[in-house]
Amino acid sequence: MPVKSAMREIVGHVGNIIDDLKDPEIKVMIDVIRNSERVFLMGAGRSGLASKAFAMRLVQLGLTAYVIGETVTPAMTEKDLLIAVSGSGETKSIISAAKTANGIGSKVLVVTSYPESSLGKISDYIMRVKGKTKIDIEKDYIKHQLEGTHTSLTPLGTLFEDTVMIFFDGIIAGLMTQLGREETYMKKRHATLE
Repeated sequence: MPVKSAMREIVGHVGNIIDDLKDPEIKVMIDVIRNSERVFLMGAGRSGLASKAFAMRLVQLGLTAYVIGETVTPAMTEKDLLIAVSGSGETKSIISAAKTANGIGSKVLVVTSYPESSLGKISDYIMRVKGKTKIDIEKDYIKHQLEGTHTSLTPLGTLFEDTVMIFFDGIIAGLMTQLGREETYMKKRHATLE
């Protein structure tokens, strides 16, 4: 059944990536978030949806977080952090936002599969989360076919985006522990008008 096959592919990928994540990079990410006055998040498409979900959890933890592009997002300062999410690290709107944040003096933390990308080169911090992104299909289609690693059931950036969602939930668990915040604290900050 394609539904279960795709789900197994996604879960298997996430399981493999967990061990590949670097503890020092995770620690830096948590520390940078904690030490920033405000956190701004940006991603395009499904990476943007993962960013929004992460922003919501940061707010529920009592941190100040905004999503770039929303009408209530204020101006950034040098005390703020931009978390830019792009599997390829080549999304033009994300690169432009990172350059603007750099110009303001804000720190930029990039979550990407490609640390050597254009976005990676202009960031202050990089959190590498491996995943098949849309550019992998364009670059290595034949290679993936020959190795038997190609699957059309996880199209475009699915593996990156799903992995990032789960990774962000792990970061929230780390922040909860460090901040001494429990689920009951977060529940009080959960939206009451939905």
